[in-house]
Amino acid sequence: MRVTGVQLEEFLAGLDYPVSREDLVRRWQENGGSTELLQMLKALPAEQFDSPAELDAALDTLA
Repeated sequence: MRVTGVQLEEFLAGLDYPVSREDLVRRWQENGGSTELLQMLKALPAEQFDSPAELDAALDTLA
């Protein structure tokens, strides 16, 4: 599954960086996000991301 730019923008809106994988998973669950992306977030290789670009690049490796 490829995350669309709009989905990612909506998800990243208001995030403070650096952000942990755990915080991303929690935020996605609180916002009722899709199960597919939730599994991708849980599978992210890094435990922390310093910028939206870094997170986007990590998500691209899982797509």
